[in-house]
Amino acid sequence: MGLASTLSLCSHPQAPLHIQRRQCLGVCGQFVRLPSLYSARKRGGFRILVVRAASGVRGTQSRSTGARRVYRQSQAEGPLSSGPVKQIASVVVPAGVFVAATFVVWKIVEKLLVPKQRKPLSAESQSSSQGMKWSVAAGTNLLSKLGAKIERESKQKLNEFARELKSFPSIDMSGRNFGDEGIFFLAESLAFNRIVEEVSFAANGITAAGMKAFDGVLQSNFTLKTLDLSGNPVGDEGAKCLCDILVDNSSIEKLQLNSTDLGDEGAKALAEMLKKNSTLRVLELNNNMIEYSGFTSIAGALLENNSIRNIHLNGNYGGALGANALAKALESNKSLRELHLHGNSILDEGTRALMSGLSLHKGKLAVLDIGNNSLSAKGAFHVAEYIRKSKSLLWLNLYMNDIGDEGAEKIADALKENRSITTLDLGGNNIHAAGVNAIAQVLKDNSVITTLELSYNPIGPDGAQALAEVLKFHGSIKTLKLGWCQIGAKGAEFVADALKYNTTISVLDLRANGLRDEGAACLARSLKVVNEALTSIDLGFNEIRDDGAFAIAQALKANDDIAVTSLNIASNFLTKFGQSALADARDHVYEMTEKEINIFL
Repeated sequence: MGLASTLSLCSHPQAPLHIQRRQCLGVCGQFVRLPSLYSARKRGGFRILVVRAASGVRGTQSRSTGARRVYRQSQAEGPLSSGPVKQIASVVVPAGVFVAATFVVWKIVEKLLVPKQRKPLSAESQSSSQGMKWSVAAGTNLLSKLGAKIERESKQKLNEFARELKSFPSIDMSGRNFGDEGIFFLAESLAFNRIVEEVSFAANGITAAGMKAFDGVLQSNFTLKTLDLSGNPVGDEGAKCLCDILVDNSSIEKLQLNSTDLGDEGAKALAEMLKKNSTLRVLELNNNMIEYSGFTSIAGALLENNSIRNIHLNGNYGGALGANALAKALESNKSLRELHLHGNSILDEGTRALMSGLSLHKGKLAVLDIGNNSLSAKGAFHVAEYIRKSKSLLWLNLYMNDIGDEGAEKIADALKENRSITTLDLGGNNIHAAGVNAIAQVLKDNSVITTLELSYNPIGPDGAQALAEVLKFHGSIKTLKLGWCQIGAKGAEFVADALKYNTTISVLDLRANGLRDEGAACLARSLKVVNEALTSIDLGFNEIRDDGAFAIAQALKANDDIAVTSLNIASNFLTKFGQSALADARDHVYEMTEKEINIFL
């Protein structure tokens, strides 16, 4: 009799064992072939499914009685011989091993090549995890894949920020990188704060979409005065959205949108807002991409707005045409107090138009920044003409132009007639000894200028001497900056000599002048003399070694009435011995006078 295999599947797990056994058509591996692949029978109230293999003995009866007869005969026979079993084993065992090995390899390949599908979030989980993809520390990003623990901590931090927004009058959340989702989360808390006056959301990855978070918030918050969104890529669309919100706002007085990818369209939107908003006082748009068209839009707003005080347009692309557009608006505007146009390539032509407009300005402009605009001596001439006429200008910045000695002399002549400017920045203008001498002579009769910036000009020892001779007994200079002026040890000697007599200079910057030990020793001798004015000295980048440090340390110890509270001697060539000497001098001064000197090594 051939071999057959049978699998019995019961539809009920509690079917009696004797019923299951009755369905078996063979024992010890010997079974009979039945005509159908499976049959279903009902016995004792249970449905039994018998599945039969395709192999068997031909001519076997299909009736159950025949099956039972075969079963009885098989019981009467002795056990099977080992021959057929070994044959089956020789085939089945290798096949089983092959199948198992194939299954393992397939699983490994599946893990390596087939990406694991993420389970879709349910509505509840989405709502709880949404908005958790932001950081609580500057420059980091807490992605949800980092785990539930980090998300919980991130949520906890955001809740802390939200409480902060509800509690403090001044809040700085710059550099958190919480993105649009974060600003939507936090803006709600801002709406409920009734004491906050200043908030910074700078550098947080907020885009134009995030600007919508302020809709309704700024309308309900009447105490917020300063909003800083600098360093966020909001672009023109974000500016438009924000302007729609601010057009009727009655509390924001200072809006900072520096480095926010604004162009002419964004500037146009802001200009339209300025025409209707009468609350905004300060508008900062530094380091954007605003060109002539945008400058023209802002100029048009200045003709209608009578509340704006400060406009910052540093680092844009206004050019000479942009300056000309602003000049025409300034003739009629009465409110503007500060105009910042640093780095706009307005050139001499743009400067001429701008100074002409400012000369006719009916308001009282106090601050003018036109540094880094490629002005030459010709441009300095136009500036000098405005200086003569101005009675309100307090702060003039011409930093990093190229006016040279000729331009410096023109500015000096104009300063003889001006009695309002207190801060003058002429750094980086290729001024030599002759130009500094002209400026110095003005200081003999000018007691208004208190801050003079001349850094990055090659004035040399002669220029230092010309300035020092005047400052011994004249002028009211409190802050003098001569960094990177190539004065050397000889120039330091002239400055040191002036310090013995000068009673006004409080801050002295002599960085990167090649003073070395000789120059440091000259200054040290002056420090031994009582000087109640000098509080801060900067000697960084001067190639000073231990001998110079020793001289300065001895001077600090020798003068019990020294007023110096800050000494920067970093970026020199001091060893641990020179550093130790200065530290000992600092401790000595504190022990003897209880005065603290901050020494930067």
